[in-house]
Amino acid sequence: MAKTKAAHPEGGVEKFLVLPIIVLILAQMGTSGDNGALGLANQQLVDVLGATTPDIQLANMVYSLMAGAFMVAGGLVGTIIGWRTNFRLGAALCAAGELVMALSPNMTIFIWGGRILVGFGASFMIPSVLGLIPFIYHGKNRVLAFGCIGAASGLSAFLPLILGIVMQFGGFRVTFGVLAVYFALVLLLSFKLPAIEKPAEKLKFDGLGTGIAAVGLFLFLVGLSRISAWGLIEPFAACPFTIFGISPALPMAALGLLLIVALVPIEKRVEQKNGIALLPQSFLKTPQVRAGLVASAITFFFMGVQAILLSPYLQLVAGWSPVLMGVMALAVGIPTFIFAFGIPKIAPNANPRRVIQIGYIVMAAAFVPMGLSLHGSEVTALMWLGLAIAGSGAGIVSSHTNNIVALAVNERDASQSGGIQTTMRNVGQAIGVAAIGAVLLFGITANINNAMAESPVITPEVQQAVAERNITLMGDAQFEQTIADIPMDDAQRAELVQLNSDARIQSTITSYVVAAVLILLGLLSTRWITIFKKDEDGTEEAVVPETAGEQPFEPVVDREM
Repeated sequence: MAKTKAAHPEGGVEKFLVLPIIVLILAQMGTSGDNGALGLANQQLVDVLGATTPDIQLANMVYSLMAGAFMVAGGLVGTIIGWRTNFRLGAALCAAGELVMALSPNMTIFIWGGRILVGFGASFMIPSVLGLIPFIYHGKNRVLAFGCIGAASGLSAFLPLILGIVMQFGGFRVTFGVLAVYFALVLLLSFKLPAIEKPAEKLKFDGLGTGIAAVGLFLFLVGLSRISAWGLIEPFAACPFTIFGISPALPMAALGLLLIVALVPIEKRVEQKNGIALLPQSFLKTPQVRAGLVASAITFFFMGVQAILLSPYLQLVAGWSPVLMGVMALAVGIPTFIFAFGIPKIAPNANPRRVIQIGYIVMAAAFVPMGLSLHGSEVTALMWLGLAIAGSGAGIVSSHTNNIVALAVNERDASQSGGIQTTMRNVGQAIGVAAIGAVLLFGITANINNAMAESPVITPEVQQAVAERNITLMGDAQFEQTIADIPMDDAQRAELVQLNSDARIQSTITSYVVAAVLILLGLLSTRWITIFKKDEDGTEEAVVPETAGEQPFEPVVDREM
């Protein structure tokens, strides 16, 4: 083990700086607001720009893929050019992207102009949020600062309500114009960020690693996230092409994973040669860093479950209105904020391993009342309890996720880790969409086919006709429309509606169980969390594992403007 030291800015007890954390929280919330605005603008994009459903799906996907593919590179660029410069570059690109979307004459410019710019901007700005904290805050203040960033996802739950009002009275152009002003304000406020430290030596950009990582992550995220739309093996009707007659989802994900695996030895040589790499060896060789990355993925895994299962079920089956869906976001977001901010504030010396273990257990437990709330086409008040418990668990985990990574590595690697941590969020969300979407989709099909085979009412001809239909998560009315042209009597029709309702509930509960198990598997990684704090008495002293590719460096004050 080796010790690294970084002096406090003033050599004594560090005062918690409020303005910098506000700027970073606003940046974190801004990207959530952008995604929320797109969800609210769907109908207006259809009416004004002539958007189709594939256009809207592509608009959502482009941002996620851009951010996911280049987020790790954004962490490296920040280390080289300075975190404040990197942050400002990202904020400027986001503001420009929002303005392009506000002025777009068609969906082509909206997607390939605006969405690309915002996604690319986020890949610089969001890693900088986590990159700045290790240099601005130390000791208990750093724990609190990371907790505030975790709490930002809870605060973001208020944005759909606010943006919904703007959208209703001003339309999508005004809404995205407001977001452009928002990011411009974040850019201006960033000039109030304090000077930070950066390596004294001249660092080289890892172009080869960035290219391989971008392509690998792109293929991996696309493949995983499109399993429920394109099919696991047998291609669905919506599948754009096939590979040797099968769905391209798994082959794309597998190829992307192979590229990411191939990146590891390449990055080891790059770091040994240049002293810096896209993927530092400390990220791979330090078990606690891996535990932190797992925590990042699991927190956003729940968001994937929410996107593919919870929200569609509540809207399509239970018939929840947009207002209720906004309240649902608050039911998850408020507890997330309370715990992510409250734990570092009230218990700054809490054992991070225990905190994250409790968070995983609470998140998994949330699916119990959710499952018990399902009754036919309705959900009971237990759903609200489950949502609040899930938000609490996410907040508990978020309160220490970023900090345990920063505790385990040196200052430079801690700051650079923002890119890979954010990328793991995208990976976790993609896994949630892929895994739970597959369980739900194939579960509904299998359950309804088995139920029809066992039913004395349904004839073989009707069974065959229904089996050929694409039965997904849908309400009773939509299901009746799907089977409306199949010849059958009223008794069979009523029986099928009931069978679909039962199959839907069974598959949803199975999906909840699978989600809970996958979250609880995260407990296995918590044994890697062994560094609980950094001892500080005028100077910051942290015990970090030595790694082969780690290079010593002398920090200097970054005077970039």
